[in-house]
Amino acid sequence: MTSSMAARQLGFEPYASSSPVELRKHRSEGDVQAAMWAAYRQVFGNDHILVSERLSGAESLLRQGDITVRDFVRALAQSELYRQKFFYSTPQVRFIELNYKHLLGRAPYNEAEIAYHVNLYVNEGYEAEINSYIDSTEYQENFGEDIVPWNRGFETQRGQQAVGFNRMFQLHRGRANSSRAQGNNKSSALIADLAGKGASSVRTASFGGKSLSGNTRAIAKNSTESK
Repeated sequence: MTSSMAARQLGFEPYASSSPVELRKHRSEGDVQAAMWAAYRQVFGNDHILVSERLSGAESLLRQGDITVRDFVRALAQSELYRQKFFYSTPQVRFIELNYKHLLGRAPYNEAEIAYHVNLYVNEGYEAEINSYIDSTEYQENFGEDIVPWNRGFETQRGQQAVGFNRMFQLHRGRANSSRAQGNNKSSALIADLAGKGASSVRTASFGGKSLSGNTRAIAKNSTESK
C-alpha cells in the first residue's frame, strides 16, 4: 500500500486510496452507471462529456450484459468522439502517449514503444492502433473483461518499469485536470525524456508544475516501495 503521506505530497492520493471499478455478473443499475462513468472519465482523460455525446448504443449493450467493460472501453476509444478529442488535431506521438495513459493506465517506457505504435498505425490504421492496447496481454492481466482501466502508473505492479512512475506525472496534472487541458494536445509531453532514456523529473500539480528538488528517482522509489 502506498504511504498516504507520500501520495498526498505527490498529488496522487485519490488513486492510492480508491479501488478499481469492477462490473460483476450480479450488478445493479447503480453499478452499471458507476462503471460507465469511470470508463468515460478514464478513456477521455477526465474531459467533460456532454449528455448528447454519450454512446447510448454501447451503454445499452453494457447495461443488458451483451458486452463487457473491455468491449465498452473499446467502443469509447474507437468512437468518432475520441478521434475528435485526441486524434485529428493531435501530433502522433502525443496521441500514442495518451492511448497508453487512457487505455493501459501508464506512461510509455521508451522510444521503442512509441516507434512500435507509429509503425502499427502507418501500416494498419487507427482501429489496429487502438485494439493493440485493449487486446494486449498487459491489458488482460491488469483489467480483464470487467475492470475499468485506471491510472495504475502510480502503483508498483508486476511487469512495470520504475521509470514509468515519474513519467506519469508528465501525463497526469492532477485529478481536476484533463488530458485535453494540457497544452491543448499540441506537443508530446515525453519525447525529450524518452529520447534521453532517463527518468523524468517528478512534476506535480501540488507544486505548481515545478520539478521537486532533490533526487526525484529516490522520491519515486521511496513512495512506491512503501506499499
